[in-house]
Amino acid sequence: MTAQQQGEVILRSSLEKRANDYLNQGPNFPLPEVKVPRHRHHPNWIQAYINFTVLSEAPVEFHFWTAVSTIAAVLKRRVWRDELHFKWTPNFYIIFVGPAGVVTKSTTLNIGYQILRQTKLSDGGSIIFGPDSMTWHGLAKKFEAATEFAEWSDAHGEIHTVKMAPLTCSISELGTFLRPDDKQLVSFLTDVWDGKERPFEHVTLTNPELLVENPWLNVIGATTPEWIQTNFPPGLVQQGIGSRIIFVYGDRKRHLVAYPSRLILPKDYREQERKLVEDLEQIATLCGPYDLTDEAFTWGDAWYAKHYSTVRSKETASPLYSGYMARKQIHIHKLAMVLAAAQRDERIITADDLQTAEKILETTELSMKKVFESVGQREEARFVGEIKTYVTTYKWITADELYQLCFHMMSKQDFVIALREALDARVIRPELRENRKGYVPGVPN
Repeated sequence: MTAQQQGEVILRSSLEKRANDYLNQGPNFPLPEVKVPRHRHHPNWIQAYINFTVLSEAPVEFHFWTAVSTIAAVLKRRVWRDELHFKWTPNFYIIFVGPAGVVTKSTTLNIGYQILRQTKLSDGGSIIFGPDSMTWHGLAKKFEAATEFAEWSDAHGEIHTVKMAPLTCSISELGTFLRPDDKQLVSFLTDVWDGKERPFEHVTLTNPELLVENPWLNVIGATTPEWIQTNFPPGLVQQGIGSRIIFVYGDRKRHLVAYPSRLILPKDYREQERKLVEDLEQIATLCGPYDLTDEAFTWGDAWYAKHYSTVRSKETASPLYSGYMARKQIHIHKLAMVLAAAQRDERIITADDLQTAEKILETTELSMKKVFESVGQREEARFVGEIKTYVTTYKWITADELYQLCFHMMSKQDFVIALREALDARVIRPELRENRKGYVPGVPN
């Protein structure tokens, strides 16, 4: 083996260790070790997928939630948790948020999309993908094409039929899919996420009597903080569609890999991909209601009582997150279903599944604060954000140099006010270097 080859092996090993160390630290995705289910290659599909993407530069969180969305896409409405008055189904609205061209959001989505494209279902069908650009006409045609049936047998051997119209959408640019000012569209997306079992009726000029039974929509997409700031009013975040979305923020690469193809042989990559596809096809055979173990019910009761009787975390203390917090129980159980499906063929949710789901969501809530820190804020606050970004990037910069970077977006007076506010908030602090006054990143309250 040449020195170059040895170096590449060491690098790859290091990247794998970094990914695994990340997964095993603190509350960040502590996926337990379990035995390999019959007819599967891996004990945990999500862990296997994250290992498969170890050479990617995108944050591990992006790959975790892509794996969740991918499993959800094959589960469809075939599984659910029945609470009599309502049902929870494992569909998600997951949105990656990050600066354009930095954290490879679209590339990350495409990895999961390509695996889904290869997945063949036991009934001979395949995953139906929704439109990239959301129009009522395009959505209606896709739902019509997606109508399907599934059968499951209860404990008494009675066969039941599930009718549904499931779609999965992978959207590289959220703005082409979601228009928050379209109230009818937003209302529909809200109802579908809630898993209500009722026909969807819509009248259009080209399709005057559209009727879709039990529509089911699973969405994963990407956008920038600027788009969120411009298009998401606080009310929509607090009580509307925003409270049903899992927002995942990333603004830096987890490592640099210029040529992934030099660190793994194409045949090895395709072999890993094949095994993921085959396991996903096995997961897709699950059908019927999920039950909770006695320990899971006990944990869920205690969590529910604590959730509504204690003070929120500092990440979700703002009224902006009240809608999300009201639906956190649903988010936990949706995610627990996916975690269970990733590890076993039995339709059982354990206490460990619920605890892991809660810890993962707590970690993701840190992202929510970063995503929405600019929603509904004053113009001065946005100027403070610009100053903070430049100071963080340059590490040390004078006021004159800083203004030269900011003058195209704010007046001199606005700059002076924003600079003072940034200092008062301690997001930056002054520092002398060679008798020159400049500014360095500070420590916020």
